[in-house]
Amino acid sequence: MTQDEAIRQIQENCKTIALQMMKIHPAVGALEDEPTQSAILTAAHRLTVELEVIKKKLIQLQKRDDSSEL
Repeated sequence: MTQDEAIRQIQENCKTIALQMMKIHPAVGALEDEPTQSAILTAAHRLTVELEVIKKKLIQLQKRDDSSEL
């Protein structure tokens, strides 16, 4: 696997995870338990933030590699 393939694969997996995370939010309300809802929403937010970190690092890696080709 090349670096570009790895980047693409990771990006696709992050997108899949993000789409699945969006399905969690609407279901949380049906739990009808504030402490549980709060904990789940907090954890979901943290996961979303971490996915953004991964995506940002991949973009930085791509830009670094693109600039070295000049």
